[in-house]
Order: sequence, then structure tokens, then C-alpha cells
Amino acid sequence: MDARLDHVGVNVRDLTAQLAWYQTVFGLKTVFEFHLDHTGLAGVVLEHPHGWRLELLARPGSAPGLRAPDPMTAVLTEGYGHFAVTTPELDPVYAALVAHGAGEVLAPGPSPEAGVRMAWVKDPEGNLIELIERGTTVEP
Repeated sequence: MDARLDHVGVNVRDLTAQLAWYQTVFGLKTVFEFHLDHTGLAGVVLEHPHGWRLELLARPGSAPGLRAPDPMTAVLTEGYGHFAVTTPELDPVYAALVAHGAGEVLAPGPSPEAGVRMAWVKDPEGNLIELIERGTTVEP
């Protein structure tokens, strides 16, 4: 099958605030916005210069769902748990996200995957984001 991931959708409470945060910290640009008047659903599709996309969705009356404090807790619930992005320099990206209001979950360190480092943060509404640095030498 010829297929590739197009985007990840994240349901948010405050679309305006989350839009500003993701644009600022990841350098995402708006591809398009939409409103479905009959449901009140509003959304924005964002794109990173490297081509990955994120869709933020908000609907009046929504209620908080899984807001796991860390990845180990997230996997106790089936369904969406996090999204991940790669970066060539993990430490400064982690520090910049935290400086811009991301919650610290797991500081940069070795991943279970050989030669990979990882870190975890939460966006301002508590959604987990994994940060991955590939191609480094990781000490055991």
C-alpha cells in the first residue's frame, strides 16, 4: 500500500491560544482554517517547513479527555497518547519549548531505540509531545 501520514489532529480547549503557541514554538504556518457552523467545530491545519502537519480542533462543550502526566501513564489508556517530532539538536529544542511554556515531562536522555535520544514535554493544555534526536551515540 502506498500511503504516508498526512497530519495529526489534536483536540484543544482554546484554539486561539494553542494556535499561537504551536506557531511560535514550532514555526508552523497556517495552511487553512475552517468552521462547521452546524456543529460549532473550528479547526486550523498547520504545516512545518519540513512538511509535517498538525490539525488543531475545538468544539464548544468539549470536555477534557486523557491528560496523562507522562508517557507511562498515557499507555494505560487505549487510543491517542502523543505525537512525536524529530530534531537534529534535542537539548536546545527541549529548552526552548520549556521556556515558551511547555511542561517538563522527561528531560533529554537515551531512548529505548539504539542511537536515539528523546525527551517529553506537554503543551499548555497538557497534550504529550515526544522529541526525538536520531543518529547520535548514546551512552548505555
